[in-house]
Amino acid sequence: MKKYKGLTTERILKVCESDNNFQKAKITSSKDSYKYIRQFYNDDIEIFESFFILMLNRANNTIGYAKISQGGCVGTVVDIKLIAKYCIDSLSQSVILAHNHPTGNVTPSQADRDITEKIKKGLQLLDVTVLDHIILTKNEYYSFADEGIL
Repeated sequence: MKKYKGLTTERILKVCESDNNFQKAKITSSKDSYKYIRQFYNDDIEIFESFFILMLNRANNTIGYAKISQGGCVGTVVDIKLIAKYCIDSLSQSVILAHNHPTGNVTPSQADRDITEKIKKGLQLLDVTVLDHIILTKNEYYSFADEGIL
């Protein structure tokens, strides 16, 4: 088992088993996704841009989540290799992408659209479906799936 700065791969990947605060849930809509993912953000939702993934099994039940990155006020770096690793290690059937816009504007940028398409194409090779990409702010969200652009 590899160690990454004191964290073992097992600890990182088994978040749902080792995190007593992890609540399993069935995700059936973008509203469910937003409500569930919103718990990962605190008061910093209006300060730093952060990117998370929510991993799901075939029945759309949550099996884990991972924070992929945290950036500055206007962006964050998203590494598709990390997303693929978490999906493979957790045996995810599908994933929901999520990031916040500290500005409060939920409209996706061209960069948001481009990274979504890149992740979608990459994960298709692994038979992992990107169900949605949620852009969230403190009080609202935008769903790529609801808007038909996924």
